[in-house]
Amino acid sequence: MKKPRLLVVGSFVMDLIVSTPRFPQSGETVLGTGYRTAPGGKGANQAVQAARLGAEVTMVGKVGQDAFGDALIESARAAGVDVRHVARSQALPSAVGNVQLETADGQSANRIIVVPGANMDITPEEVSFLQEEISRYDMLLLQQEIPMEINQLAASYAHAAGVPVMLNCAPYAPMPASLLRQVTFLSPNEHEAQSLTGIEVRDEASIRAALEAIRGLGVSHGMITLGSRGVAYLAEEGVLYSPALGGLKVQDTTAAGDSFIAAFCTAWAMGMPPRDALAFANHTAAITVCRMGAQPSLPTLREVLALLREQGAGQLLSHIPDQTIKE
Repeated sequence: MKKPRLLVVGSFVMDLIVSTPRFPQSGETVLGTGYRTAPGGKGANQAVQAARLGAEVTMVGKVGQDAFGDALIESARAAGVDVRHVARSQALPSAVGNVQLETADGQSANRIIVVPGANMDITPEEVSFLQEEISRYDMLLLQQEIPMEINQLAASYAHAAGVPVMLNCAPYAPMPASLLRQVTFLSPNEHEAQSLTGIEVRDEASIRAALEAIRGLGVSHGMITLGSRGVAYLAEEGVLYSPALGGLKVQDTTAAGDSFIAAFCTAWAMGMPPRDALAFANHTAAITVCRMGAQPSLPTLREVLALLREQGAGQLLSHIPDQTIKE
């Protein structure tokens, strides 16, 4: 088994996080209980998580010429991500995310507004080098916090080179049919799946119908993340359900989806079959939601391995390259 090489083309966002016992209503002011900043962005979160799990990760994206940009690049570099292809915008500031975190009665919920800034300043010229280099990677990871044109271009390069593409279709926006036909894995949540297929995801029958509709769009493998219910994945033998871990003291769900996607892609690129890759990803995301912040909450491989052993899922370790575990 090999150490996976992943390419992430995506976003950097500095999260500005405010904690409150309840969300304000329109026109209302409430007193918060805390404020902090944390490096984030769906692309950068996925890159950092994959690197902490032992993958060799290259990140392509764009930040501003500002202190937030410096901090975002340094956070990814510190996790082991190759950031040589991260550009700096002369026109726009680094992206920021306004994160409102409500914590009450042991439960947590969030509302997030992202101002995309330099993420939307990525140009086709800045990713054109991938046409020659993308075959070096085992998988390409995309999200929807950068221009659709850039996602289409990167996916076309990967598709032509036979490199699998994971598209995390969040935040949701209509996707061209040509892009979907080049996607290997698509990972909407329930709401995004309904927007994409027109099918309200409620029960097993509607989950299957939505997954089959996703396959009908030309996507090879569809999965729908179901929050605390886990994830449903359409395999050749039918729908696989991988439950989320129970009994968690949830602190912050901000980066849970990014943690899950990165872990799944890392595991799949290591050679894990889908059922095991989903379980590995669920264990990884379980650690993430029990911590605060986006990138600060993302676990290392050592932490995930410890949880797998604790939960009686140690058999998954056989899929992980020895040199990755030793590191």
